[in-house]
Amino acid sequence: MALPDKPSARTVEVPVDRAGQRLDNFLLGQLKGAPRSLVYKLVRSGQVRVNGGRAKAERKLEAGDAVRIPPVRLEEAADRGTPSPGMLEAMAASIVFEDARLLAINKPSGVASHGGSGISFGAIETLRALRPRETLELVHRLDRDTSGLLLVARKRSALAELQALMREDRGGISKRYLALLAGRMPDGTMSVDAPLHVGLRQGGERHVRVDAAGKPSLSHFRLLERRGGQSWCEVRIDTGRTHQIRVHAQHIGHPVAGDDKYGDPEANRRLRGKAGLKRLALHAASLEFALDGGRASYLLNAPLPDDLTAVLDRLV
Repeated sequence: MALPDKPSARTVEVPVDRAGQRLDNFLLGQLKGAPRSLVYKLVRSGQVRVNGGRAKAERKLEAGDAVRIPPVRLEEAADRGTPSPGMLEAMAASIVFEDARLLAINKPSGVASHGGSGISFGAIETLRALRPRETLELVHRLDRDTSGLLLVARKRSALAELQALMREDRGGISKRYLALLAGRMPDGTMSVDAPLHVGLRQGGERHVRVDAAGKPSLSHFRLLERRGGQSWCEVRIDTGRTHQIRVHAQHIGHPVAGDDKYGDPEANRRLRGKAGLKRLALHAASLEFALDGGRASYLLNAPLPDDLTAVLDRLV
């Protein structure tokens, strides 16, 4: 019986349209289906090389850089099977916008942006199964438990331009979220300017905390109304750090309701019993940006899911 081919290291030259991309994100694109924890492990151990030398995960690549990608045996799509009919149907129904360059979905809570870490099919794998003849690439990611707008590029040129906008703090892409925060937040807008540091716990789980050594992070929480002693808020972020809204909300003493990682367990228990909240109460509601050097404007919206609407209706 023939043995399966043993994977070997390969070297990939960074194309012009990926210039400026972080090394970890570049590797995720090359190692499709690999969990982020594996990518960080490969980088930390020195198995990934850029132009022959070790590099950090956050290194910004330049066009022409030679990236050594170590041999990694990833589960092939054929081994994983195909998404369930229900998953395919739900993903098709979640598309809220598309044109020749991109599409946007209203990602359900509980669906990962991409597979990995024991998840065979995330949103992007399911979309690729729906449209096998298209080349679809995630522009960004949402936490698994966050619902709302997720952008997918249909053309490489759109991917490069959108990711460049994502890297621009304060204005590249205007991001608006809706969140139910525990407790009574003060009236008006509260801006949180607190640097965030991403750490890894045993097993590769990411945990974020406010830390002076972290990256600058700025969020603006605006109270819309109070519901049942909780605060329904609009959140706008000037930076796009990992778990930014969740950690900043925790930092001001009003964590996002239903947050199992950074939230208030007792408040979560009460809201589950009183209002049926069984998920993170955070929704990516709108994205505003412009392509073609500012000539093509987009304003995309994702309606609030029925489960969150029902929770709000129960809070009086």
